Amino acid sequence: MKFLDHLEEWLVTALIGVATLIIFVAVVHRYASGLAIPGVQDWLLGLHFGWAQELCIILFVWMAKFGAAYGVRTGIHVGVDVLINQLSPKNRGRFVLLGLMAGALFTAIIATLGGLFVWDNGMHHAVASRLGEVPEGLYEGPTTPDLEWPTWIVYLAVPLGSSLMCLRFLQVAWSFHRTGELPHHDHGHVDGIDDDETPPPPAPRGQGAAA
Repeated sequence: MKFLDHLEEWLVTALIGVATLIIFVAVVHRYASGLAIPGVQDWLLGLHFGWAQELCIILFVWMAKFGAAYGVRTGIHVGVDVLINQLSPKNRGRFVLLGLMAGALFTAIIATLGGLFVWDNGMHHAVASRLGEVPEGLYEGPTTPDLEWPTWIVYLAVPLGSSLMCLRFLQVAWSFHRTGELPHHDHGHVDGIDDDETPPPPAPRGQGAAA
């Protein structure tokens, strides 16, 4: 599971990093193209960044799906547990498990329906083409407007991300069943800063100058 955890984190980090870089370059290109710099302006105007917005949307969709799975594993998602916490520990545990299993069931349904949609939206044709046996009349599927990528590749984020999210729900449910603890994320904590490390008190006025 450690490898899957790191892969999940690396994927989300890479997606948001690439999207941020593309947005930055596209914005700089847009404004720099308006500067009347001989030679440079013509070169900038010759560059085509019309695909940048579409690619960033795709990257953020993938990031959102896998980021949601990461949120389940780390307990980042917001939950309303006012009524649940008023119950006895035994009944609270039952409702928590019910909620986690409901989340697993929901994401499993989304993953299944998403997989069927992706398969019928062009993935079946792509696999058949790779195998060299394309049935007559098999739907090839649409492409994206700017990048002209097969849309089934974009929509593949739904079954993959939902499947991982379902796995995380089951993982958290099993851990809660064994330990009674849910993953908790402290929003006031900053990674890399030890909570035990407190800054030294300021020196009395005049002491620093005397030293």
